[in-house]
Parts: sequence; structure tokens; C-alpha cells
Amino acid sequence: MNSFTNAAQIFEIINNLRPEMIKFIQSIIALIIIFSLYKIISNQIDRFGLRIELDYHSLNSIRLILRVISIMITGSILFTIFELPTDLFIGGSALIGAVVGFGSSQTINNIAAGFYVLISRPFKVKDYVKIGDVEGQVEEVSINYTKLYTPSFNLILIPNTQVMNNRILNCTHEDFIKYTFTVQIPQSELNNSEIISECISPAIDEYMNKHKDMQIRRPEYFFEQNSPSFRNFKIRIFIPKGEAKSLYTLQPELYILIINYWDKAKIERAQRKK
Repeated sequence: MNSFTNAAQIFEIINNLRPEMIKFIQSIIALIIIFSLYKIISNQIDRFGLRIELDYHSLNSIRLILRVISIMITGSILFTIFELPTDLFIGGSALIGAVVGFGSSQTINNIAAGFYVLISRPFKVKDYVKIGDVEGQVEEVSINYTKLYTPSFNLILIPNTQVMNNRILNCTHEDFIKYTFTVQIPQSELNNSEIISECISPAIDEYMNKHKDMQIRRPEYFFEQNSPSFRNFKIRIFIPKGEAKSLYTLQPELYILIINYWDKAKIERAQRKK
């Protein structure tokens, strides 16, 4: 009976409140609910970012979008509660949307593509990738751009729309950069077996002896194709993930070693003929 009486008293108090006070209470309740939902969603985004190893800048960009959406929803609810002219809110939002859309359509496309890249995860930070005709080590994946550390020792920003619309080759597997390059050996008296035994294998042996203290695997090789001018061999080297700078110095070093051994073999053949 007391509970019923208390409830009746509360309803009576509410009914006696001025309309402005009721609207104020409704707005406070709405703000509390929106803020609580914002915090819950924000925490879920943080957990999701940790799970997929999302970088700090990308997380901030997602949080910013969440804030903008929350502010727009809050504004719409407050305009409704206080019975303000919604034409002003809708018109202002439409005008801002038109200006933003006209001035930054490419940015919006990049953001949409950024979400696709972050969710589909075709690569992670420190992976070595080839995106179209650009290659390098992934240093950062943000909402707008993907940053690569290229063989020219420079950083390049690739718009995420370009990332999404291009063929992606991820060269990182089992914590190694598995990088394959072509060595063209000019046609000569040396056959494939002799090129391998006198040029490629000795070059790889010297390469491994020189860098035996590094965490690298022995390079692999195979014959690719024959042409009127060259014999093409594919060489695959293995560099620890995240060490693209080592890749950019070791790959040309091995290439030069193979060519030097070929020059040496060619000179020795010429001397034998004399």
C-alpha cells in the first residue's frame, strides 16, 4: 500500500511540474542515455582495435566519427524535446553536408575505403606488400591513407581508395618477408646447371657466410625462362618481418654477387680457350 501511495505522489509531483521543467528533465535523461551508449560503443571500438591491432591514429579517427554522430543525434533529440523549429536544424545539417560532400568527396571515399581495409585486413603494420605498382613495408594504416616505407628509403602515402582498387600482394608469411626478384644472365656458353653451380650457389654461400649472424634463411632459386638474349632465374630471399631496410640493402648485394660470379666464370672460360 505504501508503494502505491509513493508512486501516486511521484506522479502527482510530475504532473504539477511546469512544462519547461519536464522538458529539462527529459533532456537530462536523454543526455545521460546518449552519453552511456557513447561510452559503451567507444569501449567496444577500443577492444575491437586491440584485437585487430589497429593503430592509434585509426582508432582516433573512428572515435571522431562516433562523436560527430552522437552530437547530431543529441541535437536532433533536444530540438524535438524543446519543440524548436526543426527546419533550422535540418537546413543547417543539409548545408553543412553539401559543403563537406562537395569539398571532400575524395576524403569521404578514402574513409569508406579505410574502413574496408581495416575490417578486411589484407595486411598488417610491418607487412611487406605490393599495391599495384608500388611496394614497401606498411608503417601505418589510417582511415584515409596507408603509409609505406619504399625501396627508395622514403615514406609514401597511398589513398585507401587506391589500396582497395588495386591488386595487393602480401610478401610477409611466417614472420618473414619472402621477397622474389629476377636475375637475368646473358646468354653464353654456360648452361643452366653451370650457371647454378658456378654463379648462383657460390654467391648464396658467400652471402650466407657474410650474414650468418642475422636471423635470415638461405635464399632459394629456380630457373624461370629462356630468351634469345637472357636466361632468367628467380631468387627468393627471406628477411625477418619488419626489417625492410635490411631487405633494401641485402637484395642488391646478393644480385651483385651473382653477377660478379658470372663475370668470373665467363673470364675463366675465355682463359681456358687461349
